[in-house]
Amino acid sequence: MGNNTPLTALVFGATGLTGGFVAEYLSQDERYGKVIIFSRQPIKLMGQKTELVIFDPEKFDEVAEAVNGDHLFCSIGTTIKKAGTQKKFFETDHDLVVKIAQAAKVAGVHSFVYVSSLGANPRSRNFYLRTKGMTESSLKQLSFRNLSIIRPSMLLGIRKEYRMAEEWGKVAMKAFNPLLCGRLKKYRSVHAADVAKAMIRAAFGSDGTHIIESDKFNL
Repeated sequence: MGNNTPLTALVFGATGLTGGFVAEYLSQDERYGKVIIFSRQPIKLMGQKTELVIFDPEKFDEVAEAVNGDHLFCSIGTTIKKAGTQKKFFETDHDLVVKIAQAAKVAGVHSFVYVSSLGANPRSRNFYLRTKGMTESSLKQLSFRNLSIIRPSMLLGIRKEYRMAEEWGKVAMKAFNPLLCGRLKKYRSVHAADVAKAMIRAAFGSDGTHIIESDKFNL
């Protein structure tokens, strides 16, 4: 592919806080000639170069062939409260992500950028962090040319759904941010827009597997 050839971006999770910023920035990025957004529900598209693919997570195989492009950005995620059970949570945050990645690998997608979580570890006692860690491990096994795993701390930004405990946490984190320096800097809260920008930068990074935590987003 020549350096001036417009790229095709694939976006999963565009209805979420971070994914919304990713889709917006990609639609304005001249390096991309097409932005294909995969969503479970209709959404408003951003400009003429964006396309929408509606899919049912339980029937992902029906749209697997549409996962064809250069860079894939995945910020799919849910909460146990929203999913209802740990099993349903795992089906979204691990199984669905891996299915997407497998389809991308078959299609020859160059860069796969995945939003995980700070503290992700497949051996964690925390179910959420353990699931994220297991997903990371599964993605590494697929050997993408460029696999970038983004690990944000607490996200700042306005979600469509209100999460009271999270909002109180954001207030507390803003107050503590200046105190988190050195090795603790990665625990500072980060705005979802900065995570989105870090994701797009990562897609153009060098070959290999890269784990990028919050304190490295603006470098």
